[in-house]
Amino acid sequence: MAPAAVVLLVLVGWPLVRLVENSLYSGGLLLGGRHFSGLSNYSAALRSGDIRAASGRTGLYALLVLPTEIVLGFAMALLFRAVGERSRLLRTLFLYPLLIAPLVAGLLWQYLLAANLGILNQLLYQVGLIHSPSSILWLSNPSIALISVAIPDIWLTTSFVALVLFAGLQALPADVYEAARIDGANSWQAFWRITLPLLRPVLAVVVVIRLVDAVQAFAVILIETNGGPQSASTTLSLDIYNTMITYGNTGLASAASVLFMVAMMVVAAIALRTIWRPGAVTR
Repeated sequence: MAPAAVVLLVLVGWPLVRLVENSLYSGGLLLGGRHFSGLSNYSAALRSGDIRAASGRTGLYALLVLPTEIVLGFAMALLFRAVGERSRLLRTLFLYPLLIAPLVAGLLWQYLLAANLGILNQLLYQVGLIHSPSSILWLSNPSIALISVAIPDIWLTTSFVALVLFAGLQALPADVYEAARIDGANSWQAFWRITLPLLRPVLAVVVVIRLVDAVQAFAVILIETNGGPQSASTTLSLDIYNTMITYGNTGLASAASVLFMVAMMVVAAIALRTIWRPGAVTR
């Protein structure tokens, strides 16, 4: 295991050490020489209105993305199980979005959601739901910009949720469902009393993985809106990127990253503790 441990230390451990080190210094490549500033960067990050606003938008983005992906992914997984072997082609087609890079997906949805020439507005106009192809400014309206950047994320990763949950469903014991059917349980009772309790560990893993990915959303948002309009879609990852790359404040960006990492560890631990309770079949 030594080679794997060395690779892990090089790829994860060393950058993490450097991140914490940079958070203790002020200055950066574009701000001149560095000097030790202790915890002042952490204090500035906690007081920053931009970082607080970006954190709120990140939480809202996760609330838009995560429940939608779980519900749609669960529905698709149940459909795959119900269809059985005949769903093999459907599963293959459904997994295609996973093969698309986030940058490409951002460009694709930027065109799909364009105001005048976008396919989505054209379809809505053709069926009479809107009176003009430019009625909905998906990427230019601050009120719906966050929803517009959440749609590609849902499209990209719902198939991952469905795949993992489908694998979990396939591993559930068939004899429990047979006993429930003999006892007169209907499909909804079997789902609520058997499937969900037994699938809790798998669901917990999916929720944590997708939660961490959602709050780190960056590439699609950068390509689609670059955080606009009026910072309406600027999440914490994009704000940290701008702080470091655009403004050259490495210390503040590093401190915000460390705080972000700690907060995510706490949220992930709470989520696992809440959801991960390998359930027994309930009466």
